[in-house]
Amino acid sequence: MQARTIAILGATGSIGTQALDIAGRYPERFRVSCLTAASSAEKLFELVRRFRPDTAALNTEPDRLPEDVRFCQWFFGPDATVRALLAAKPRDALCAIVGIAGLDAVWHALDVCERVLLANKEALVTGGSLVTAKAARMGVPLLPVDSEHSAIFQCLQARQGNPVKKLWLTCSGGALRSWKKQDMYAATVRDVLAHPTWRMGGKITVDCATMVNKGLEVIEARHLFDMPAEKIGVVIHPQSVVHSMVEFEDGAVLAQLGMPDMRGPIGYAMGFPDRLPYDATPLDLAALGHLDFAAPDHDRFPCLKLAVGALKRGGSAPVILNGANEVAVAAFLRERIPFGRIPEIIDAALQSVPAGPVASIADVYAADRAAREYARARL
Repeated sequence: MQARTIAILGATGSIGTQALDIAGRYPERFRVSCLTAASSAEKLFELVRRFRPDTAALNTEPDRLPEDVRFCQWFFGPDATVRALLAAKPRDALCAIVGIAGLDAVWHALDVCERVLLANKEALVTGGSLVTAKAARMGVPLLPVDSEHSAIFQCLQARQGNPVKKLWLTCSGGALRSWKKQDMYAATVRDVLAHPTWRMGGKITVDCATMVNKGLEVIEARHLFDMPAEKIGVVIHPQSVVHSMVEFEDGAVLAQLGMPDMRGPIGYAMGFPDRLPYDATPLDLAALGHLDFAAPDHDRFPCLKLAVGALKRGGSAPVILNGANEVAVAAFLRERIPFGRIPEIIDAALQSVPAGPVASIADVYAADRAAREYARARL
């Protein structure tokens, strides 16, 4: 078997490092040909030394480039990731860049790759039908890496052409799921980053605590699976064992289960249609004893309702939602605003920034700029 070349975009983050763990376990299947990061130079240098890619990129140029990493072609600057990707021309690209910053990489990966492994939900939240239409036009499958969308994708493999009644996204509820509403407003960064079941980057962990992340995943599911908003449901599942479900017209529900470990969905996308074993903790249902489910509380977590509303509104509303959220979350992580201001800023942006049609990627970025400008003013 010839090893597939793969680019890991966002290699030093949580998803990137776990993808490289899978690649390292299967050197006969994968050759890492491109590694990129935003600014974590020393971490990227170590990965380059280990995986010896053809190209590497940093958005922030380092003060020095060690001699022992100069064997590959380096790119620096705000468009470095795309230039490194286009130079490497890998068969697969795993896009794990956080936020709308990953849209450009996904867009260009569709030009040069055979498959795009999508860990950047914001590419579909903002790019939506533009991205899916280009993927269809280029004949490039978008393989989901998010655990929920991977679960749905896996369940749909047994669809056999039968119509789907509803997609169910499970949600852990985040670090504040049991907090009273009056206490949540002043939750600290430390409180919010203490996720009970998953270990992820700072931004997505905050998004889980506000539940805007689940709203973004509803929008992503709408585009990935061509499913209208009213056929996508959300259910709170604190144990994070049932990763998501597909309900069929006859009442049957297929679910994908497993212990919370992102290497599962990452490896499934990388090896598809094969499954790649790793040192996963076996699922012991008897030891768990019970699995809990509950409806989401929109009063305590208004961001989920805001996101679904933006999806139904259409046009650039999801872009505005995402842009305002990214600004608000960044401010919260820098301790400039309290936790409770995040939904307030998103809501205000959705009410105040006009949502127009999205006919091009330029329209996406224009709406994103408008949302960010408004959100920064609200800070």
